[in-house]
Amino acid sequence: MKVSVVTPNYNGIKFLNNYFETLLIQSRFIEEIIIIDNASTDGSIEFIEEFIKSPNYPIDIRLIKNEENLGFAPAVNQGIALAKCEYIYSLNNDVELEWNALDEIINAMEDSIDLGENPFSIQSKMIQHYNRALIDDAGDEYTILSWTKKTGDGQPIEKYNEKREIFSSCAGAALYRKSVLEEIGPFDENFFAYVEDVDLAYRAQIYGYRNYYCPNSIVYHYGSATSGSRYNEFKIKLAARNNVFLIYKNFPLIQKIINFIFLFIGFLIKYLFFLRKGFGSLYLEGVKEGLKNRKKLAKTPFLGKNWKNYFKIEWKLIKNTFAYLKK
Repeated sequence: MKVSVVTPNYNGIKFLNNYFETLLIQSRFIEEIIIIDNASTDGSIEFIEEFIKSPNYPIDIRLIKNEENLGFAPAVNQGIALAKCEYIYSLNNDVELEWNALDEIINAMEDSIDLGENPFSIQSKMIQHYNRALIDDAGDEYTILSWTKKTGDGQPIEKYNEKREIFSSCAGAALYRKSVLEEIGPFDENFFAYVEDVDLAYRAQIYGYRNYYCPNSIVYHYGSATSGSRYNEFKIKLAARNNVFLIYKNFPLIQKIINFIFLFIGFLIKYLFFLRKGFGSLYLEGVKEGLKNRKKLAKTPFLGKNWKNYFKIEWKLIKNTFAYLKK
């Protein structure tokens, strides 16, 4: 089984050589690499075109050149639409893969399907590039407070050596099933970037699909290569807006009512957190923008026949909240 690798790029030329070289080692598992360039100005396009011309690079590379920065979600969707394979590996440009990363994640998907686990996505074990003893992301969790948490961030890699179900796969290194994407819809392009993968995972669970973490598929991640620092104006405002979008889109009315007080507390605490860091007004702007523009989104249809899935999701939100608060 081969995969279509889909990667957005925006001014990532300093990462691209390592990206291509580590994929080359696993070329037998790759049908194609689809790179969507979001109007880079750093020479990325010319660099990629050289790889396309190279007779020594045995993987088919397809380059999509956008005239403006459309964002992560629209770019990945462009790649998904063109992908030939059932398995689509969404991969950031600022990564290096271990020699067997694709072999392991493909096997994990195949095994999960064979076991009847109804998988939608499998996430690789993302390790910090500059400190390879520490986790970058071992699966994303979502809470009743509307907080998203990167599991294992900054913790020893040895603590995350077991396969497990997760709420969402980080789209920076995740294997998706194209047939499921065609059923539930691709990334929501209104999100531009951030939380779009959690929104997708939430939607998949409403339809009864599950997401898993594969510890044997290892990816080294530089982190914040495109957006910059962990906390910055662009990221804070966009993430705040998109958290509002996620709730509006995916929560049925009864779930909004039941969770209202917890959601209010969650947003309040986040506001106070960013206020202390000097970003309080930006966070509020993002929340206001989300509330103002929420009706532009297509809501996930309420599926009465899948009512049990809503209870399962709610239980996960509660469990994740307690797990988050214990740490």
